[in-house]
Amino acid sequence: MNNLNSVLIEGNLAREPELRYTPQGTPTCTLVLASNRAYRDPERQGERIEEVSFIETTTWGKLATVCHEHLHKGRGIRVVGRLKQERWEDSHGNARAKVLVIAEQVEFQPRRQESARQEEPAGTTAAR
Repeated sequence: MNNLNSVLIEGNLAREPELRYTPQGTPTCTLVLASNRAYRDPERQGERIEEVSFIETTTWGKLATVCHEHLHKGRGIRVVGRLKQERWEDSHGNARAKVLVIAEQVEFQPRRQESARQEEPAGTTAAR
């Protein structure tokens, strides 16, 4: 029986998507998602603390090519997927590991108002 391994994460792309192909020709796209969290720290008299987590996400197949074609740094996305731990040995013989998200679904968030206005052809105005 498989254990539950499911993640839902939302944030903005921290860099441009990177498309590569496996030796068999399968497309894979790496997305780095910046997910922000803000909270008040009671030990610091309620000071507002902001933290950012950078989450590496991998997409495969048709989803990889669609993400590479349509996503750009700064765009908001929501990812549904699973966690995967990769393990390897570096060039000095040290054991290394990282946890990443394998995306099963990627939802593109609407573009920000400023971006939408900049992309309009000259002479048009955004509906308000």
